[in-house]
Amino acid sequence: MILRSTGFVRMGVFPVIFISIIIHLLLFLSPTLAIDFLFNSFFNSTNATDLTLINDAKFDSSVIRLTNDSNQFSFGRAFYPTKLTLRPTSNSSSLTSFSTSFVFSVLPEIDSSPGFGLCFVLTNFTSPPNAIASQYFGLFTNATVPVVAPLLAVEFDTGRNPEFNDPDDNHIGIDLNNIESIKVQSAGYYNSSGSFVPIRMRNGQNVRAWIDFDGTNFEINVTVAPANLSRPTRPTLTYRDPVIANYVSTEMFFGFSASKTQWIEAQRVLAWSFSDTGVLREINTTNLPVFKLSSSSSLSAGAIAGIAVGCVVFVILCAFGLYWFWIRNKLEDEEEDEIEDWEMEYWPHRFSYEELSDATNGFSKDQLLGSGGFGKVYKGITQSNNTEIAVKCVNHDSKQGLREFMAEISSMGRLQHKNLVQLRGWCRKRNELMLVYDYMPNGSLNRWIFDKPKKLLNWEQRRKVLADVAEGLNYLHYGWDQVVVHRDIKSSNILLDSEMRGRLGDFGLAKLYQHGEIPNTTRVVGTLGYLAPELATIAAPTAASDVYSFGVVVLEVACGRRPIEMEAAEDEVVLIDWVRELYGKGKVMEAADARMRGEYDKEEMEIVLKLGLACCHPDPQRRPSMKEVVAVLIGERAAAVAAPAEVLSGLVQGDSSIAAAAAAATAGGDDNDRESSSGEVVPLQPLPPV
Repeated sequence: MILRSTGFVRMGVFPVIFISIIIHLLLFLSPTLAIDFLFNSFFNSTNATDLTLINDAKFDSSVIRLTNDSNQFSFGRAFYPTKLTLRPTSNSSSLTSFSTSFVFSVLPEIDSSPGFGLCFVLTNFTSPPNAIASQYFGLFTNATVPVVAPLLAVEFDTGRNPEFNDPDDNHIGIDLNNIESIKVQSAGYYNSSGSFVPIRMRNGQNVRAWIDFDGTNFEINVTVAPANLSRPTRPTLTYRDPVIANYVSTEMFFGFSASKTQWIEAQRVLAWSFSDTGVLREINTTNLPVFKLSSSSSLSAGAIAGIAVGCVVFVILCAFGLYWFWIRNKLEDEEEDEIEDWEMEYWPHRFSYEELSDATNGFSKDQLLGSGGFGKVYKGITQSNNTEIAVKCVNHDSKQGLREFMAEISSMGRLQHKNLVQLRGWCRKRNELMLVYDYMPNGSLNRWIFDKPKKLLNWEQRRKVLADVAEGLNYLHYGWDQVVVHRDIKSSNILLDSEMRGRLGDFGLAKLYQHGEIPNTTRVVGTLGYLAPELATIAAPTAASDVYSFGVVVLEVACGRRPIEMEAAEDEVVLIDWVRELYGKGKVMEAADARMRGEYDKEEMEIVLKLGLACCHPDPQRRPSMKEVVAVLIGERAAAVAAPAEVLSGLVQGDSSIAAAAAAATAGGDDNDRESSSGEVVPLQPLPPV
């Protein structure tokens, strides 16, 4: 392998050749070929064969341009042609280390346009499958479930995308095969006194980045600073986690990637140094070009006069527009102060906007509990009676749609059950609807089970929560004058009160039907991993589809695993399939959460796991009803989910029913024994009362 290096200070032909021979001899004798190069600049004639340029990337004078201004959806990548060895052997658990530094410049044509930025990336492919442009850096897809492929990127993001939980439009982040960063930090550096100094990465200035990949300690350190400063001693961002090993392979391409949409943003790489052998060679930043928006030439007197007249007309139009806007807002505010007749019909209390603003400190960021596609949720304390509340802000784009949604929410407000999050009131301000709920101090169920919680929810508490939610869902299906189909049952929508009891919340997607009514076909909504399979073809939500989602939650709680676990082994990614396969092998107890070992009765755990599988049967007609589920969970009568061998075989093939066994929980009086589908008698064992 011949390694190229440019930008050396000239010091005579013979010393350079002699040093180069020594370096290459040492590399030849090393067990793995090292990569060590320095590009102080990029000239087309010199570096055309030193780098691999993909799609719109090109050499532009002495720099690399990653995107093309004339293409609306443009992306480009620049890779070093030799793969980097990251594992000594293919089955090695340890990783090698490397350091890199580069100078980049990001300059938009219009400062107020959306930003994009660029990435340093390690990838198995010079063209990652299904990668798209826009805010995805030309590396990732917009699929809900990312493609399983080793990919690790350090993003230098100059745009804010709330759907990716970006904190601002000027940050760096670590991306592990996902556009949503696992760790993120606003761009800046720590000076000698330890103070954090922000830097703007989107004004064309030359920014220097240092990335140190410590494979031994599974650590990535990223530092940024203006190119004319020496390297700060403290990194801007540090991420350390053995999970890094899951996103690298034995050998990977490395380089840069960027993308954009119709807005022009020039993403340039001006210099690059890299080494996996030790000390990184220093980049010479003194002669690097500086990019700024070109200033316009001197204007003629006629042009100046025309601009002046245009400005006067513009000011007059703006004044008229502001006056009209003020009048319109004043009329709308007066209209809002009047309570319409249809609003008087609805039970939940109407709060004033001022009340909720005072309760949440002006909807302060410090009071923010969470956010999503629906809007944001804030914690508040009412001034009148000092009660803690949760305020959900929902946006609607039409008055008619708002009225219909309000009518539906008012029906939800009349639902009264101890295991439902209670709607206390509402507020309307133009097209924004604010819903006021009881505040749940212990947050959502998923935070007590996943992501290494500070305190793990024990088995007794988990079983009580499942029973609580089952009773609440049973009330929605059978306990009111209409059938309420929730449509979004998941662990993050199950909230825990001060006594750690479960309450089902978030009725934003719920639908109401008359008992016996056939649901109308509607669009599929819900969360991937919890959706019943029949919704892919029928798209009409039913009580049975709610039962399926609840069954997924049962398996989550019992197994301590999310419905889809991308980091799991290939045959264990989908939770339902994994548990069903263990059940077919007679090893269903292996699915139980190992962190609770010793806390639960094995027979009790087996019943709960079987109940989860019964609820998740692919045929909605063969799932148990919530009445039957409640009977099993609260232990009011002798009940168990059991399946004979032939039913077990059918379950694995997907054409028989474990739900039939769940129906035995409530069928036929109080018998202690029931007959199975094979004719044998299956003893029913109750769960102890909650």
